[in-house]
Amino acid sequence: MCGIIGYAGSRDAAPILIGGLRRLEYRGYDSAGVAALDGAGRLEIRRAVGKLDNLCAALERAPVRGHIGIGHTRWATHGRPSEENAHPHKAGPVAVIHNGIIENYVELRAALLARGHKLRSETDTELISHLIEERLKAGGDLTEAVRAAVRELKGSFSIVALAESDPGRMVAAKTATPLVLGFGDGENFVASDIPALLEHTRRALVMEDGELAEISADGIRLTAFDGAPIARAPRLVEWDAVAATKGGYRHYLRKEIGEQPQAWIDTLSGRASAGAADVRFETPILPPAGPEAIGRIVMVSAGASWISSLIGKFMIEELAGIPVEVDYSAEFRYRRPAIDERTLIVAVSQSGETADTLAAMEEGRRRGAWLVALTNTVDSSIARKADAQLYTRCGPEISVTTTKCFLTQIEAFYLFAIHLAQALGRIDSRAAEELLRPAFAIPQQIEIAISRERQIEKIARKYGKARDFLYLGRGVNYPVALEGALKLKEISYIHAEGYSAGEMKHGPIALIDEEMPVVVIIPNDNVFEKTLSNLKEVESRNGRIIAVTDRRTPELEEVAWEIIDVPATNRFLMPALTTVPLQLLAYHIAVYRGADVDQPRNLAKSVTVE
Repeated sequence: MCGIIGYAGSRDAAPILIGGLRRLEYRGYDSAGVAALDGAGRLEIRRAVGKLDNLCAALERAPVRGHIGIGHTRWATHGRPSEENAHPHKAGPVAVIHNGIIENYVELRAALLARGHKLRSETDTELISHLIEERLKAGGDLTEAVRAAVRELKGSFSIVALAESDPGRMVAAKTATPLVLGFGDGENFVASDIPALLEHTRRALVMEDGELAEISADGIRLTAFDGAPIARAPRLVEWDAVAATKGGYRHYLRKEIGEQPQAWIDTLSGRASAGAADVRFETPILPPAGPEAIGRIVMVSAGASWISSLIGKFMIEELAGIPVEVDYSAEFRYRRPAIDERTLIVAVSQSGETADTLAAMEEGRRRGAWLVALTNTVDSSIARKADAQLYTRCGPEISVTTTKCFLTQIEAFYLFAIHLAQALGRIDSRAAEELLRPAFAIPQQIEIAISRERQIEKIARKYGKARDFLYLGRGVNYPVALEGALKLKEISYIHAEGYSAGEMKHGPIALIDEEMPVVVIIPNDNVFEKTLSNLKEVESRNGRIIAVTDRRTPELEEVAWEIIDVPATNRFLMPALTTVPLQLLAYHIAVYRGADVDQPRNLAKSVTVE
């Protein structure tokens, strides 16, 4: 959610902090602020509501100077968006930035007020600064003050603190929400995500829950909350700062749509090769007792990851013959799921930090399930909590709305389904080779789908003023309809719904009239004729049909107002191709309507609080 950046070194901190926050804008925010210790050891704080440009204007009017500082972009949880509620928060000599939610906020606030503290904001973060201030007044240093403060907190948090009494360092602590340490030459960093660091260093260390870091220009010291020293080496980040820039595109979203062919290649690389007869993962994915020990599979996920999980369900059930349940991770632990040691749980999350999915994994762990993480982010919380990891390896995705991560999740499920089916003996080497062959053609086919962009842009302008859209699909392409509708409403703010085409007559048909664009995914599969029959019902009610297909027929051309062609592939991989035109359609409608494509209102890249 919110963005954190901290710097300690010999350079002026403010430009580095602003640059880091720019690279974290994709996470979503409603206010921003920075704090720095000047040469005299005094804290200077600047905050502003709205975009970073407003904070930059405030800094132009009143610069902050210093070689150590912290910066933050806030997405409101406790308290409305306002300058008073923006971070950093200051109590006496202490400034604090924080991501997450403090669950015992009410009790802590009452206790602090009873002890005479004056609170100026509605936030839970301000309470942390007052807790640290109390400990400093009692005679402790900043590290011990932070260590004592975090023991009083319940909930999820990442904290970075500065103090005038300890001007050479900042102290970071985390549990449940991400923090990354960056190791430079005579300077060091802390941030909520790797892109904020990449301009300055590629040596990074992901903090674990219950860890505290002292960060100065000279180095980083890592300890547990109880003070026990921790020795863990940083790792080299494999992608660089250039990968996290727009590369000449107007928006990150459009750049990332164009990166999908390469992302597909990267996810496939090393796991299968042309002419190969099996799928090999870097580390074992299946439980030690073997595939026969799996009685069923439960996928826990949210948002677009939940939709990709539905596609994975089709693949796994048909190829491996194991029943699959797809569950919203936010609902999973608030009932009594029928989970035991014969259950394999796949936790699906692009960021690897989704709080609800982490909680669902904990519930599965308690019940003895085998946990597999399907994520893009190495060393993320979900990856570390799992027994096995399946990385999509699609590189940084900056736009809030996912594109290449969604597509490579489909790919990862496909590889997993083949791997599992082979392990169970349900398919032989020849069948596996036939299934893998079309996967190698997908990158070029995605390029062909993208090449229809000018046609799609014209369609976007033609229908971009509509108030509502309906998306229809059947079989494995029914989830694609859900994803198309989600993309449209996320970035264009048009109301859109996705349905199974077979469900249309059970309610949604009442919405269809001459003002309603109906996007249908209708590939050449076993339900082509059934879906075409559904479209005739739309046509008879004057709905404006936009068809995405690999099979033009006279009957389809007769009912469809627009047809977007995609290449042909097998039925399992077709969602990877039919999704691409829907991404472009949502993108161009959002641009046409003047929406903020990369940072849609009220949305964050990773939802790290419940």
